Amino acid sequence: MARHTRLQALNAVHEISVVPVFYNSDISTVQNIAKACVNGGIKVLEFTNRGDHAWEVFSALDKFCAAELPEAILGAGSVLDAGTASMYISAGASFIVGPVTNPDVAKVCNRRKVGYVPGCGTASEISAAEELGADIVKVFPGSAVGGPGFVKDVLAPMPWSSIMPTGGVDITEESLRPWFEAGVVSVGMGSKLISSDIIKEGAWDKLEQRSKDTVALIKSIKASL
Repeated sequence: MARHTRLQALNAVHEISVVPVFYNSDISTVQNIAKACVNGGIKVLEFTNRGDHAWEVFSALDKFCAAELPEAILGAGSVLDAGTASMYISAGASFIVGPVTNPDVAKVCNRRKVGYVPGCGTASEISAAEELGADIVKVFPGSAVGGPGFVKDVLAPMPWSSIMPTGGVDITEESLRPWFEAGVVSVGMGSKLISSDIIKEGAWDKLEQRSKDTVALIKSIKASL
């Protein structure tokens, strides 16, 4: 059962405006990633369903967060079907993210009052996802579907939409500013934030500082708009 409500999870995505996206098969590694991000001010975390027995790693991570990082809001990403969504929700996911929109996943999430952030690539897909109850939609892959210009064009006739791009988002102001100027509510970040060198070297202090810097940069950008 989710430790955080749908409103708490979605409001945190809006407030913090960045969601780390990561997967690793090693439980100790994902625990350290979560700890560094949360200590750096990013308490919303998306663990992706990428490898064999990924849900078991997620379950162990959720138990760790419940005991050691109670403020962490842990969700599951790369979820394509209702069965997988149910499995992760039962393992404690506070929100579900997908690269595509699946009405059956939306039903499962709505039934359990868990936030669903589906993947969309067109204005029609965004509208259809919102009809299914999605409060935030994931534009994926962000850079390939048209980047900030796409978001700006969609929000012109649909200003009520809350959009979070993933893919093609870097931790620099040159990358982030155009997205927030276009009107996104948050951005998803994978290897640009949690880089391979950090994982290889176990440089968790570096990840914590990078998280702090990213949060501060986004806050500064949003304040200037």
